[in-house]
Amino acid sequence: MFTGLVTAVGQVRELRRTDAGLELTIACPYEGLTLGESIAVDGACLTVQDLPAGTFGVHLIRTSLDRTRFGEYREGQQVNLERALRVGDRLGGHLVQGHVDGVGIVERVSTREDARLLDLRVPAEVASISVPLGSITVDGVSLTINAVPAPGTIQISLIPFTLQHTTLGERRVGDGVHLEGDMIGKYVKALMRSDK
Repeated sequence: MFTGLVTAVGQVRELRRTDAGLELTIACPYEGLTLGESIAVDGACLTVQDLPAGTFGVHLIRTSLDRTRFGEYREGQQVNLERALRVGDRLGGHLVQGHVDGVGIVERVSTREDARLLDLRVPAEVASISVPLGSITVDGVSLTINAVPAPGTIQISLIPFTLQHTTLGERRVGDGVHLEGDMIGKYVKALMRSDK
């Protein structure tokens, strides 16, 4: 479980494609990582499988590659990181599972006063549980949905702190982003479906 509050920006140091999927080695400032630990990488919960000095390695299976944009990553790319929540930690964002529901596409970037607004085209399963002022995770960052400007599109507002401490400030029109819809919304939708 995560909060969607990014605690570091890492960098893909090595990328290896295998018959079984994709292996990434990511540089990060974290100390005390352990094998088997879960880390959200751009919002996807991945398991630490090795610990070369100053880095950690993860393996992405075919299912993960089918649901994410990791297949498009390149060496040198920066990624948002968050270690798993511990019992007793502050929950400053919202409850995030690290399960990517789909990939959204940046449709529009604009500025309003000191905030950057991104309009994102989102998959139907994410759109159906997205409401104004509800929560969403974009590339691992806990955000509030600012507006729903059109069916299948949500708008998020990025404050200066988020722009400075995550990779979202680099997003341009046409870029893909990992999305995780609000967990509570997913459960409510499933419960409503099961009553029919």
